[in-house]
Amino acid sequence: MADLWVSVAVLGVSVLLSELIRSAARLFQRDYRIYLLEVASTFQLCCCTHELKLLGDSAQLELSYGLALTYTVTLVHLATFQDATCNPTAALESVCRGTRSLRAAGVLIMLQFAAAVAAQSYVASVWSQGLSDIHLRHQSSDFRCFDPLGGTLLEAAVVELACAFVFQAACMHVHKLDARLQVHFIAAVVTAAVYAGGEISGAIFNPVLAFSVQFPCSGHTYLEYCFVYWLGPVLGVVSCILLFEKIIPFLFGGSTAGMDVPAIQKKKTQ
Repeated sequence: MADLWVSVAVLGVSVLLSELIRSAARLFQRDYRIYLLEVASTFQLCCCTHELKLLGDSAQLELSYGLALTYTVTLVHLATFQDATCNPTAALESVCRGTRSLRAAGVLIMLQFAAAVAAQSYVASVWSQGLSDIHLRHQSSDFRCFDPLGGTLLEAAVVELACAFVFQAACMHVHKLDARLQVHFIAAVVTAAVYAGGEISGAIFNPVLAFSVQFPCSGHTYLEYCFVYWLGPVLGVVSCILLFEKIIPFLFGGSTAGMDVPAIQKKKTQ
């Protein structure tokens, strides 16, 4: 239990540090503020997921505690991320919809990956302090992580695709709910995805988050991880958009009005 509270404290400090950056972003012009918000929020997402993954892998958390933490941390992310998406697929989607230029999306994605790398260094420095037994054990293994896949590459890619599809669908339809329920609905979807697919792929369904958390692990090549954690989620998002905005309206003569402005942006939170 002591390890759990140390990890909760690490999560809290990571959120507070990111919140300081977001507060400082208010001093800048809107164009620069968007980029700073993206960096801070992606950093927060990756740091928290690193700690949750370590806690789950090393401390053998009871399922109820793990799901409760996932749900709670997701709520915190949704409450603090503001306009940040923390997801390259969201940036690419905005280009396709004409709401962001290709250049701006490219800069945004580069900053997301930079924040993901910064999160790796940050959590390593925190773990090196040996604040808990799981941090000490992880330090003794030189912060190595091992094969994150609990199935074949194809099975893991299908899980990532399915999770991204469900999450995208939730984001596209959440505006239909009462405003007070929206964040809880998204948090519940993320928690359910982690429960359903976590043992097979980790249920990351976010390319930049996977780059920070899963890609450093041994067991598979870089290209294999790209197949699972990049291609899978991208195909999931694309197939979801095509289904709800093209195929279903074509088959039933419906309208796509209101489907392209989700109330909650695509932030993969754990």
